[in-house]
Amino acid sequence: MLEQYRIRIENRSREHQIINALLALTTGVLTLGYPNFLYLIAGAYLVGLGLLFVMYKVSPTVAAVPIVSGLVIFLFPGLIPTIFATFLGFFGLILLFGFQFALLGVLTLIIAVLIIANPDSVAYLVAVFLLFYSISNLIRYYQEWQNDDTIIF
Repeated sequence: MLEQYRIRIENRSREHQIINALLALTTGVLTLGYPNFLYLIAGAYLVGLGLLFVMYKVSPTVAAVPIVSGLVIFLFPGLIPTIFATFLGFFGLILLFGFQFALLGVLTLIIAVLIIANPDSVAYLVAVFLLFYSISNLIRYYQEWQNDDTIIF
C-alpha cells in the first residue's frame, strides 16, 4: 500500500522576498510622489534594505553596501546620482551573476548608466528601478507560492 507524506519546508526566503518587494514598492511610489525628497526616501530605503539583509543573514559585504550608500546619501545629498548609480551598478552585477536574475540585472545596469548620463532625472529613474524590482519580486513570490514548496513522498 502506498502512503503519502507531506512535509512542509519552512522557507524564510519567501518572507524576506515579500518584505523586500513591499519595501521597494512603497519606496518607488513615494519617490514618484515626492521626487524633491529623494535623498530622504532613497537614503532610508538603502539603510532599510541593508538592515533587512542583516536580519536575514545575507553576506555582510552585501549588507554593508546599501547601509553605507544610504548613510552617504544622508550626509551628502548632492551625490545622489553618483552614489545611486554606483549602488545600482553593484546591485545589477550581483543580480546578473550571483542570483541569476539576468533580465533585472541588465535593466538595473541600464538604469545605472542612464542615471550617470542624465543626473537630473535621477528621482524618476530610481522610481522605475524600484518598481521593476518590486514587481519582479512579487511575481517570483507568486510563482513560488503556486509551487507551494512541499515534498510528497
